[in-house]
Amino acid sequence: MKKIGIIGAGFCGTMTAVHLIENSKKPIEIILINSKKNFNKGVAFDAFSEKHLLNVPTGKMSAFPDHPQHFLNWILEQEGFENMDSSMIEHSFLPRKTYGNYLTDIWEKAKKNALQNNICLFVIESQVDDIDVKEKQISLDIKNIGQINVDACVLANGNNVPGNLKIKNMEFYTSPNYFQNPWRPEAFEQLQNDSKVLILGSGLSMVDTVLSVSDQVNRGKIISVSPNGFNILPHRHNEIKYTKLTKQLKENMSLYDLIKLIRLHTKSAQKLGVSAAPIIDSLRPYTQKLWISFSTKEQFHNRLRHLWNIARHKIPIHTHDYIHKLINNGLLETKAGKIIDMREKQGAVQVEFFDKKENKIKTLLVDRVINCTGPEFDIMKMENSFLKKGLLKGLITQDALKMGITTQPETFQVIRSDGQPQNNLFTIGSNLRGNLLESTAVNELRWQSKRLAEILLEGH
Repeated sequence: MKKIGIIGAGFCGTMTAVHLIENSKKPIEIILINSKKNFNKGVAFDAFSEKHLLNVPTGKMSAFPDHPQHFLNWILEQEGFENMDSSMIEHSFLPRKTYGNYLTDIWEKAKKNALQNNICLFVIESQVDDIDVKEKQISLDIKNIGQINVDACVLANGNNVPGNLKIKNMEFYTSPNYFQNPWRPEAFEQLQNDSKVLILGSGLSMVDTVLSVSDQVNRGKIISVSPNGFNILPHRHNEIKYTKLTKQLKENMSLYDLIKLIRLHTKSAQKLGVSAAPIIDSLRPYTQKLWISFSTKEQFHNRLRHLWNIARHKIPIHTHDYIHKLINNGLLETKAGKIIDMREKQGAVQVEFFDKKENKIKTLLVDRVINCTGPEFDIMKMENSFLKKGLLKGLITQDALKMGITTQPETFQVIRSDGQPQNNLFTIGSNLRGNLLESTAVNELRWQSKRLAEILLEGH
């Protein structure tokens, strides 16, 4: 009986297991390894607040690529949604917590299918400490359990917590007033009505953090500091489909030519009062192919990735309006700058940063610091990581930008230090970010999970 180990049970790990259960013609053994928290939901969909919304409309969030309305139909069966207009729900942004419940429901049904199909399913609530890869077997060292062997293994570990910024006083990061993980409720406990909170970063995690902090703080202040300031766009043109740009794409287009083409179409759209968002969205099906075709030098173009993230990673318009309401009311202040140092001072935190707008170093005093700089992708900077051990042993490699794990994109096989693909070690999800750029949204992940399950079952 073939043994398949899956490290991580967020969206990717869960859905890979679901597809294995649904499509296996012979008995197999699936071992799913994940800590007790976030099971099925991962970080993205284990939200603790109803205010944390999906950034994609309901109609585009099906977990199954072949059943595009699966999530919408599931929602319509839930209590409180039965009599709602399906078209309205299709274009709405529901809580991420609700989506987590959706994934859990999919998993519970898959477990019943596993029993009926003679599939052995084991869930280990722990974490992998180390990994060793041989030609026909992979050994996993599991914390507090010991070693288990599998025939094939999938790295579906998801996103790591944000990395600590380099500051003068690195010892600050042991402070009880510093919270490295913005996705856990502990970061928001014991806040006072007049607390002053510093948020490092200004991306999607910052938005959710502001929403959570503002629930408790209305006489204090929230300050966000990031290299480029706050510039997240809202979803304004969901119904507009732009097609002209993609018809003019060419094979092996240079980065310069692509940007030139985008600017040309953006100017045309702006004459009609339409932003660049539909134009950028039209590139979505071609993003991975374009990214792979770029030279390493072109991929290192940080400005390109920054602009791409602004155009791609949007938030619901009512959330965007609420953030700006907080800014206008003086509760939220967003700054473009660089953190220089952070130190404990009489139970608070003294922060030194360079303010880009004023072109000078400034100091502020806050009660709490929450890190929202985004997941750490450089494996060598990850503490106590089995991936780091695997990298040092040459079992895996990183892409040139250190955004993820180097893979064979067509087969999801991990590339060894000698440049050859592993026969039985695979990865999907955010680990493919360096190879594909876009590999964190359900739109990509649902396809990856299905295809990987097919590959794992080939010849079995």
